[in-house]
Parts: sequence; C-alpha cells; structure tokens
Amino acid sequence: MATIDDFLKLDIRVGIIANAEEFPEARKPAYKLSIDFGSEIGMKRSSAQITAHYKPADLIGKKILAIVNFPPRQIGPFVSEVLTLGVPDREGGIILIQPENEEAIIGGKLF
Repeated sequence: MATIDDFLKLDIRVGIIANAEEFPEARKPAYKLSIDFGSEIGMKRSSAQITAHYKPADLIGKKILAIVNFPPRQIGPFVSEVLTLGVPDREGGIILIQPENEEAIIGGKLF
C-alpha cells in the first residue's frame, strides 16, 4: 500500500503545451509535446499517447499536469523527460488531466 510519503515523492506540476507534433516512429500512436513548466523547471519534452481525443494544433496553449521528477525515458528516437498525466475513456483513449480553473499557475505543484 502506498503512503503519503510515497505520494510526496512525486513532483506533479502544471505545464502549458507550447508545441505538439506527430510522432510516427512511436510503436503506438503518440504526439511529441514541448511543455513549459515556468522559470523553475523550464521547457520539457514528453511523448503522449493522446491521439484519440486531440489534434496537435488543438493542444497548443492547454494547461496539463505532469510528473516532472521521473528519469528521462528513451522512446524510439525521442527522449521523454516528463510523464504527461491522463485517464482512459471507455474505449481506452487517453483524456488529459487539466486544471479545472485557468488561473492555475504554470509550474504550480499539485498537493
């Protein structure tokens, strides 16, 4: 069973998607994202399997949540630096977890 200390080890932050592009080299349909987490963390890259509900152009400017303190992961020719968070729909497509209020601060930590 996980403890509160386990949860506190995760650094989950609000980011804003600055760029999104197709990732044809990925084994499963995915996009390559560039996400701005503000001055403390900066710009990070993520591979996200969110193609069922989103087009790249529609992702620009969306605020999302991501884990920013996992080690980078090599996905084909791409290095994913953060884990963009989402939940499944009934068909298995991924829906991004987004702050409910647009006032959420870029780089703000989930607690």
